[in-house]
Amino acid sequence: MTKIFTSESVAAGHPDKVADQIADAILDEVLKQDPKAHSAIEVTVSTGDVTIFGELSTSAYVNVRQIATDTIKNIGYVDPNLGFTYNSVNVSNKIVEQSAEIASAVNNAEDDPDQLGAGDQGIVYGYADNETSDYIPLALQLSHALVKRLKTVRDEAGSSSYLRPDGKSEVSIEYDDDGKAKRISSVVLSAQHIEGLELEDLRARISEDIIAPTLPTNLVDENTKFYINPAGLWSLGGPQADSGLTGRKIIVDTYGGAAHHGGGAFSGKDATKVDRSGAYYARYVAKNLVAAGLLDKVEIQVGYAIGVSKPVSIYIDSFGTEKVELDKIYQAVDQIFDFRPLSIINQLDLQRPIYLQTATFGHFGRSDLDLPWEKLDQVEKNKVIF
Repeated sequence: MTKIFTSESVAAGHPDKVADQIADAILDEVLKQDPKAHSAIEVTVSTGDVTIFGELSTSAYVNVRQIATDTIKNIGYVDPNLGFTYNSVNVSNKIVEQSAEIASAVNNAEDDPDQLGAGDQGIVYGYADNETSDYIPLALQLSHALVKRLKTVRDEAGSSSYLRPDGKSEVSIEYDDDGKAKRISSVVLSAQHIEGLELEDLRARISEDIIAPTLPTNLVDENTKFYINPAGLWSLGGPQADSGLTGRKIIVDTYGGAAHHGGGAFSGKDATKVDRSGAYYARYVAKNLVAAGLLDKVEIQVGYAIGVSKPVSIYIDSFGTEKVELDKIYQAVDQIFDFRPLSIINQLDLQRPIYLQTATFGHFGRSDLDLPWEKLDQVEKNKVIF
């Protein structure tokens, strides 16, 4: 039986990602002034409109409208023909202060990790495998690479580019009986573009400029199927053509469908929200375990209760790939890693403006960024314990 796994990614100009970037841009600006701010910002984008809402408790002052329009400009929505542009959108700021009752659950910490409770209940997941050097699934790595390439080619060409900000990718990998990547089965790439192009010319240019430089040639064969703008020409995209909302691309943000997801999104949330920090730490643990050679693949589930510092549960799924007894892996996790929110914040230094850069192309497997949860600084400890 043929085994094929598929992951997708979206471009920086995708409406949902526009919303994520605005939320994290606001968060970063707040953290520059107030590292202990509490933030749960949501954003919607639609034709000619940006609405920013949610909760924010901070001593900082930031110009929310300016941050939103600057972010839209940096994404590339500058051409009036796009319908949605930084200098024409209406920005509504409906942010309110965080509930005092909710804030009390996380405001009594000072320097004691046992006193900082989780900002909400929830379950989070961390995942890693050794399929790629980034410890993420190959299908996801290549999907991200394609939309990154769209941005690179567009940025390099500037105003003369035939590409516009929106786009989506999807890569399917066929595996052999041993679970090793055998070939790329299919590639889907849809790119927003300027008016006046012929479809076949567009497809040829995308094939040459985007796909050929990105995909590993040893995994492409004569049977690999390419679907380039399969729905046809696509000049009207972005928020002008479709609404966007923070947190609606959580599978793109995480592991491309290879792992479970607790449901909580990342963008716009500060590190007291375990939806974000707990998921980052679970990834950190998973990646270090795999890099230490204790497993080939692992998924870690962590459960939290609002106002409670220690997790209510930690569950490890090795997918049968463990190289040592699973009980010993549980022992290693218990001895080496601390899942309490304040410990996570301190260990990974999360109260700083590092989040906007994660709002596109995934939060994990980012060898292009210096992200603390991607560091392999606990590998030797994991090796030594055995």
